[in-house]
Amino acid sequence: MNPREPRAAARPPVEQPAAPRPQTSADFFAAGLRLLKAGQIAEAEQYGRQALAIDAGHADSLHLMGLLCVVAGQNDLAIEWFAQAISRNPNVADYFSNLATALVNCGRLDEAIKSLDRALVLKPDWAEPWFRMGQLLQQQSRAEEAVLCFDRALEANPRYLEAANAAALAHFNAGRYEEAIVRFEGSIDIDPTQAGAFHFKGICQLRLKRFEEGRQTCLQALALSPDNFEMTNNVGLALHKLGRNKEAVGVFEQVIALNPRFALAHNHRAAALWELHRFDEALASFDNAIALAPDLSEAHWNAALLRLLLGDFEKGWAAREWGRKCAAASFVDRQFTKPVWHGGTPVEGKTILLHSDEGLGDTIQFARYATLVAKLGARVILEVQDAVHPLLSGIDGVAVCLPKTGVTLPDFDLHCPLSSLPLAFATTLDTIPAAPSYLPSPDEARMRTWQARLGAHDRLRVGLVWSGNPAHGNDRNRSVPLAVMAALLDVDARFVSLQKDPRPADQEVLRERGDLVDLTADLTDFSETAALIACVDLVITVDTSVAHLAGAMGRPTWILLPYTPDYRWLLDRDDSPWYPSVRLFRQTAACDYGEVLARVRTELQKRVATFKR
Repeated sequence: MNPREPRAAARPPVEQPAAPRPQTSADFFAAGLRLLKAGQIAEAEQYGRQALAIDAGHADSLHLMGLLCVVAGQNDLAIEWFAQAISRNPNVADYFSNLATALVNCGRLDEAIKSLDRALVLKPDWAEPWFRMGQLLQQQSRAEEAVLCFDRALEANPRYLEAANAAALAHFNAGRYEEAIVRFEGSIDIDPTQAGAFHFKGICQLRLKRFEEGRQTCLQALALSPDNFEMTNNVGLALHKLGRNKEAVGVFEQVIALNPRFALAHNHRAAALWELHRFDEALASFDNAIALAPDLSEAHWNAALLRLLLGDFEKGWAAREWGRKCAAASFVDRQFTKPVWHGGTPVEGKTILLHSDEGLGDTIQFARYATLVAKLGARVILEVQDAVHPLLSGIDGVAVCLPKTGVTLPDFDLHCPLSSLPLAFATTLDTIPAAPSYLPSPDEARMRTWQARLGAHDRLRVGLVWSGNPAHGNDRNRSVPLAVMAALLDVDARFVSLQKDPRPADQEVLRERGDLVDLTADLTDFSETAALIACVDLVITVDTSVAHLAGAMGRPTWILLPYTPDYRWLLDRDDSPWYPSVRLFRQTAACDYGEVLARVRTELQKRVATFKR
């Protein structure tokens, strides 16, 4: 210090103003709440008790004591404190919300839900209790109510990320994919770094068959999580669904490199190889999937269908039974107490129920086996979809034919799904029961009515079907737009629509074309369709139920097939061992129906030339 500088006077210490000493219950409560938030639990309890010493009925302090007990894990005691607070002031939403927390901790979910409900009556725009109630309802498998709660939470707070994801997943699990997409997009808007939200949105788009959108969204997910094998797998799946199978194979091989034990990737790789007609590699890949996951029903089912397509009926029919455990197969599962008959045991003198378990075409195709079962000495009850019940009622050997709805089944000893009958009879290519026609002849009066509607039979009559059920898994490959099928219509024949429920674009073409007779409003069931088919000279159809109907009637039928057809049409042949009257027109590797229709048109012109007027 410079001695010539005067010494500074010493500064007195700064006095902090003393916090006012709590005087009232409200003061002690406020201090206790501050201490609780600071994590000073013991001190907070001391202040709470001092508040109650002043006023034993002070509701906020009773509530504070409940909160302290929850923190200490004393939930039964917390419930008592909260109940006292509510008895003093039943109009505070926080009391009911925190009571719900203690009730949940004690496993008393029903009471917790009621308590949250009361909180929301008092404070309906409070997002968190809506979210918590949704969680509790999910635990009780009350999914629909849970979704409503999550959506209410989002209404109250559109930036509530956990509620957005919970709502999205709830809609996803319920199969409401459009609604799920909206909520995943909301979640992504809140936090665009969520790979999982992008991934689930992409899965929704794939399930809605919006395959290119799904691919793009899954790529966004993958950009955020580059080594995620499941996201990579779904990119490959989208490519497969888009028909870009060579690319899909490469992506599935990336998945397998990331996780060699991911059985689904082996299964999906096999499916893509199948579409490329690399059949041996596909079977090996299916076998890899099954080796890794012996219970993977989808791999067993797919491998079975490929073996049947290749003509390996011995292995194919048996493995096809895995479809009963596979959601993709869409079998109708009937839980009967009576035993299933799979052949090998006598049925003479017994009553057996044969019941439809797949689509209408499958029912028509496999109904032929009812006659064989009857020849074994069984009394046959045939139960089929309502739409084909009148058609199949007169099949030879059937004692009783019943529709699926509105009828009580009579007693029976055994049962067998229709599509299991080829297995029961150990069907091979050489033993397919292929009678020229196995359906009863259409009603004469119906046929006369259709003849009158069609008018003079002065030209070859050709029935047309261009599309199947849009929900079918392979519909995008098997169906043809009417605008494409119209390439046939300038041939000198009378064309008759057999197409039920045409799609909007096809309806527009129908209205514009005067050269295609459309009387389908009168096709009220398959018996009417059969009567109309009996009045035409030729049916040209894609692979749908009408193809089976016309073939089962023994009518001349030309079926247009995609490059990779359904198993029943086999490969590299233009005839069908199932239907002697059928001729097959297959796509080449170009997967182009235009060139198929060009061949059909050439053959049709030959047919027209030989038509006798």
